[in-house]
Amino acid sequence: MNAMAKGSALSRFESAKQRFFSQVLIAMKMPTIVRAIEEELAAGHVAVVQLTSTAEAILERRLAGLSPHERANLAIDVSPLDTLIDYLKTAFPTRQMRAFRSSDGAMRSEPMHDGDGNAVLCQEAVEARDNLVESLCSMPPVPAALDFLIAHFGTDTVAEVTGRTRRVVIDGQGRQKLERRSTSSNIAETDAFMSGRKPILVFSEAGGTGRSYHADLDCPTAHKRRIHFLLEPGWRADIAIQGLGRTHRTYQWKPPVFRPVTTNCKGERRFISTIARRLDTLGALTRGQRQTGGQNLFDPADNLESSYAREALTQWYHLLHAGKLASVDLENFQIITGLKLVDENGTLLDKLPPIQRWLNRILALRIATQDAIFEEYMGLIQARVDAAREAGTLDLGVEAIRAERIVQLSEQVLRKDPVSGAETRLLRLELHLKPRVTGWARLDKIWGASSDVQYLRNSRSGRVALCVPSWSITDEDGRPVKMMELVRPTGSNRIQLAGLGHTNWEEIDRDSFRSLWESEVGEALDKVDIETISVATGLLLPVWNKLPQDDVRVWRIDDAAGTSILGRIVMPGAIEKLESAFGLTSSIVLTPDELIEAARHGDGALLPGLHGARLVSAMVNDSRRLEIRDFRPQDREWLKARGAFSEVIAYKTRLFLPAGKADEILTTIIAEPPQ
Repeated sequence: MNAMAKGSALSRFESAKQRFFSQVLIAMKMPTIVRAIEEELAAGHVAVVQLTSTAEAILERRLAGLSPHERANLAIDVSPLDTLIDYLKTAFPTRQMRAFRSSDGAMRSEPMHDGDGNAVLCQEAVEARDNLVESLCSMPPVPAALDFLIAHFGTDTVAEVTGRTRRVVIDGQGRQKLERRSTSSNIAETDAFMSGRKPILVFSEAGGTGRSYHADLDCPTAHKRRIHFLLEPGWRADIAIQGLGRTHRTYQWKPPVFRPVTTNCKGERRFISTIARRLDTLGALTRGQRQTGGQNLFDPADNLESSYAREALTQWYHLLHAGKLASVDLENFQIITGLKLVDENGTLLDKLPPIQRWLNRILALRIATQDAIFEEYMGLIQARVDAAREAGTLDLGVEAIRAERIVQLSEQVLRKDPVSGAETRLLRLELHLKPRVTGWARLDKIWGASSDVQYLRNSRSGRVALCVPSWSITDEDGRPVKMMELVRPTGSNRIQLAGLGHTNWEEIDRDSFRSLWESEVGEALDKVDIETISVATGLLLPVWNKLPQDDVRVWRIDDAAGTSILGRIVMPGAIEKLESAFGLTSSIVLTPDELIEAARHGDGALLPGLHGARLVSAMVNDSRRLEIRDFRPQDREWLKARGAFSEVIAYKTRLFLPAGKADEILTTIIAEPPQ
């Protein structure tokens, strides 16, 4: 009945529970990571395993409780199960409590004592605790990751660089032996790995400080790629990031391959999320290049501490309160997580549990419950990420455009810094692009063994696409929306499963699909697209608020000749506003395609040579048309002679361009404007 005491007990309980289940998840990964390491060694690589816990504290407690005879004949299992049992022995509530009414009239409780001042124990609680401890101790031990690797591969293969001073190893007779490790052990083990005597290195936070395990050009194993397994990211993302940097440094023969190791337990996203968020932050601080941190290792939806995730959680709470979720109801959720979401009147609290606490409590739920909750929650996040990506407002940091050739058509100085002299410039570029093509061999390698794919052909265009399952989204009412991905030779897009049947896609057999796919790949390889874009580059931060906010992505544009341009792409419809914001007159002539793009996806664009006339998109008789507005009356007949047509609507003559000939007419208008 004491809120502070109850809160303290629950906090310790949740902390112990989270630590235990995180170790259980790591143990579940060990068979898979052992197979992966063996495959990498067979391929001629070397393996680096990063973890946080070494189970040294558990080993020390076990050794302290052994008799001299037991110490001489070791037979112990170092397991995270010990931590849970120790928690039960020291923190399981067994004290008998006495209830009383305080001076303010509220009921309180305090520990009960007998006549001699000794604590009174509740025998029912003592029996429950002892039965639970006995049940847990009868279960097989959960192996500690470090000891598992050493026991499987042997000390002659595994170099251990940790802070442990003692460890249990298996001798030649198969018996356990206690081995002491000096302070110089880490140096010797690092040298054994770098020289190639031991192909596997396992390091922890204590062993990773100040050391390098990269493919240094001066070391004998420089030619062997480091395969860095992030087995246990730990609780501090900054430490995990430092660990990743141990195998990726300058003066190396080749960069490492990072392989985060995770189970399909949805609650483990708690740990991966912190790494994804930290990589985003790290990249943002290094030369302004977000890819420097994450290298697209994680999807934006993996960061469960982003604004999209927080908004999705708030909506998830409201859907739970409204009873619209199928995974769990409000009452049961509060019971199994210990989180309070409503007040005494059943109203949702104004200050709801933050994302970190929610994730911690979700981690220890039953797997089926975790999966169901995360299916709904991730659907809410994905719906937001998809909407932001389509709108061009998803901050992915720096994205790359690889061009075969870059031709600079024009350059305009928007601003010159009065102190540094640095310039903000608007470049007009012509990009010669070859599409990125997915060949049949790679497509078959990724999806060939899956039974959930469909081979589709579009009856209208004749193009083909592989239809594969994709992550679902959750609508505003909490209903799951099944999504599919249409993979094509030069790209992909997502579509709702319910809407797929209303399209022109039809299923065909695999052999026909392969023939058509390879034909499209051949066409794409021979094709070079020429695209004209405008890029704001140079000193952008002081003028960021003046740049168009419809697309905030930063792009790095480079070519094979070494040209590299970093900046924001300015959409055709925003060029006029951008120049106006800097007090400049328009000097860029848009192409017909750009004029049409600006009209359809913006506020329209000025038509060159037409004295203020604009091309806009208008809805007329329930159909979308391209309209020329603000034209001079004397230009009406001239425009009609070039292909425009007129209609009198609401006592006003309006000019429109035929949909199929708009680009041809605009080309004529731009080439020979009226006098």
